[in-house]
Amino acid sequence: MKKLLSLLALAIIIAIPSLSVVSAQKIPVARKVLQQEYNLVPSLSKDTQYYEMESVLQEHNLNGTIKATDIYRLYLRCVPSANPETGDEYTCMKFTVQLNQSAESIVPSLTGWKYYFSLTSTNRNDKGEVFGIDHSKFEQLKDEHGKVIPTGNTYHVYNAFIDFHSMSVFAGRSAKDSGAQALMHIGDKIIHSASYSQPPVNLGSGIAEGSYFKNGLVTLAFKGLGLMNDKTCAIIEYDSGQSSFYMLMKPMPNMEVPTTGSSHYFGDIYKDLSSGWIQKAVLHEIVISETTVPGMANKINGVIERSISIKNVKQFSF
Repeated sequence: MKKLLSLLALAIIIAIPSLSVVSAQKIPVARKVLQQEYNLVPSLSKDTQYYEMESVLQEHNLNGTIKATDIYRLYLRCVPSANPETGDEYTCMKFTVQLNQSAESIVPSLTGWKYYFSLTSTNRNDKGEVFGIDHSKFEQLKDEHGKVIPTGNTYHVYNAFIDFHSMSVFAGRSAKDSGAQALMHIGDKIIHSASYSQPPVNLGSGIAEGSYFKNGLVTLAFKGLGLMNDKTCAIIEYDSGQSSFYMLMKPMPNMEVPTTGSSHYFGDIYKDLSSGWIQKAVLHEIVISETTVPGMANKINGVIERSISIKNVKQFSF
């Protein structure tokens, strides 16, 4: 027995130095990977992309308990265009809403809706619509049972498309080296060109012109590398800084309900270093607001937390 234990001890002593040698040999390789220069804005491949997006909105009571939870699910197909001026073709394959305790319901008018998207210097079309998203598609939205979706919820249906394409803004090229093209080494951090931008958030007849969202000091950081969908991805962190907004809602003619508030959103984007397509993106946002309703003595305070997950999938399951 003593001889056997001695042999085992000797084997362990011999093995430990050999493991140390293997580890030491790998260190220069790992360091090279961590220190080398990367291109975070390669040309996009031309294969069709499929995305699933889930937005969870939780409204909190002032004592911290959850008052209501709404869930919005978007399924988008992207067919890349050979002509950059035309923009890539996006088709909403399905959109569902699940408002608080109600069952999940499809929004039929958005099923099969096609539109075109491309990054521009202003990211607005000639109508002033952000990302060229047609506002008229969100007028008097109804679910599959014919029930009208309230104006506030309609805005979040519209905003799902805005949030989705915002990920391309953060992960893409922008003017004056203030976009992802300036992130070349792990650890790089820049101030993004979207800083202090003030896009309009008016929508149809329910949310009046003059409504806006104002970004704070927006930053991008190249956090590292990761595997997603078996693809080598750059992990890009974005942060909006202290943002603010003003919304003027018109729930009925001759009635205006203004809301002011602050927002802070942030998250990570996993971008394929080969194809250039986003494989995954997450967003977290805290929104604090104050609403003035005509005829009410007290203002309404709101605390909302939003969590968004975007996944690049091979095909839809429905």
